[in-house]
Amino acid sequence: MRIILVTGTGGAGRTAVAAGTALAEARAGRRVLLVSAETGPGTAAAADTLRVLTPDPAADFRREFLALQSRSTTALDLLGTTPFEEAELTELPGSGQFALLRAVRDAAAGDADLVVVDLPPLREALALLALPEQLRRYLRRLLPPERQAARALRPMLAQLAGVPLPAQWLFEATSRWEAELAAVQDVVDSPHTGVRLVVEPGPAAAEALRTARLGLALQGLALDAVVANRVLPADSADPWFAGLAAEQHRHLADLREQHPAVHELPHLGRAPRGPEDLALLAVGDLPGVPAPGWTVEDRREADGILVWHVPLPGAVKDGLSLVRRGDELLLTVGPFRRNVPLPAVLRRCTVSGAGLVDGDLRIRFTPDPGLWPKAAP
Repeated sequence: MRIILVTGTGGAGRTAVAAGTALAEARAGRRVLLVSAETGPGTAAAADTLRVLTPDPAADFRREFLALQSRSTTALDLLGTTPFEEAELTELPGSGQFALLRAVRDAAAGDADLVVVDLPPLREALALLALPEQLRRYLRRLLPPERQAARALRPMLAQLAGVPLPAQWLFEATSRWEAELAAVQDVVDSPHTGVRLVVEPGPAAAEALRTARLGLALQGLALDAVVANRVLPADSADPWFAGLAAEQHRHLADLREQHPAVHELPHLGRAPRGPEDLALLAVGDLPGVPAPGWTVEDRREADGILVWHVPLPGAVKDGLSLVRRGDELLLTVGPFRRNVPLPAVLRRCTVSGAGLVDGDLRIRFTPDPGLWPKAAP
């Protein structure tokens, strides 16, 4: 199964491009599923020809909340809490993100040949793609799985500590959440998943591309393609129209300097009205781009160090910081931050320096003599 994640700048037409791509592939005979939280004309036109999965944040929130409430009935009864009824529940901020993630997970588990996902605008999409890993980290820190092994000792430990320990239902809920988040993260990290950026050629397009490449690279993801939407024809005899087209093509040249795969889609002169218009906005299934590799270079024989290469295209030194905390590296790049687990070989080392060279962050590690295995005499 191939999965295409489509994001873009606000108003650039990402929903129409996602719907057009899904529609074209369905007409070519593939089993296609379009996942979109939008209900605009583009999605409606595609729905007549292919399957469309629209997340329902309100229903998703009610279902999850009521399930959690049901599993914690004993604890709530002890507190004298009055349970909520389904009719009085309204979703909280952020419910849409979780509903969309679950929809992506469910789509990937289905029988489609191709799943096209209409993601939110760029900044929201980058935060959404980072969410499963972040939440899994929080769960592991707050409720480590190894604590479940002490189930039989929990009553005795509670007496010794003088405070009640987390109930089994909480560990069971955590395990279920962990499994769901892991399934979503597997979909995002899969080599069969690609990300596309939709922009309208203009002053903000190049900056959006830099943001997308950097934000995705920090998550270990690659950008498959840039879709330049609403491109004006360059052969108009009207001077004013020709000037606008020339300006667009200058911005297109800037995009091509940053990314090798830029696909142009025509300006329709109107909003897409039906399947035939959407067909003009299709970008077919493209070969996947390998994710940027985070590699460890062993230079112990030459320099006595190991170097961790972290690709960060477009990063600048002023917006870069890194802090080691235990077996993790807190990496901040511009507006983005990620806690990255260290490879096992680097956990026995100390950070001895770092440098940024042409978008390649090179972090130097020196083996700790107290932790590094000693050579046999």
